[in-house]
Order: sequence, then structure tokens, then C-alpha cells
Amino acid sequence: MAQRTCSYRNSLDRMVILRCFGSEQYYLERVVFPFELLNFSAPADGEVEIWSHGLGGPELVETSPVRELICEEEGLEPLEALKQAESLALSH
Repeated sequence: MAQRTCSYRNSLDRMVILRCFGSEQYYLERVVFPFELLNFSAPADGEVEIWSHGLGGPELVETSPVRELICEEEGLEPLEALKQAESLALSH
């Protein structure tokens, strides 16, 4: 499966771990600091998990399919994709 360019912004006030799983044994794990924008490549059929560390140990904060983080599909640059994602999040 082809790799797609994705963006994730950590909007929390604490560090998180982004874990991405995909087909053909694809795996990516990155630390994302508060308010940092991470650009990465992943298969479109992958799954992203966002983990943080709470009082009881690691906690799963969020999960989403990679297709929701793809920024190249519509010809968007990562910053444009981020603005679009933020506006969608604010409208909910």
C-alpha cells in the first residue's frame, strides 16, 4: 500500500506518544510535545493511537484512522491541512 503524507497536532498541554499501525507490519512511534505539529507518512488503511501518561500509568487518549489525518489527498500542504482540521474541530 502506498504511503500518504499525514499531519497531527498535539493540542494538549502535555507530551503524547503517537503510535501508528498499518498493513505489511508498518509501525511508527513518535513523541509529540505540546502544541507541536508532526508530519509523517503512513499507509492510508492504518490506525493512529494517541497515548499519554496519567496517574495510573499509560492512558489511551484518542484513536483515529490515518485517512482522517491525510493532508495530501486534496493537494493541501500540512499547514493548510492543520487549519482545515482545526476549523472542523471547532465546529463540533
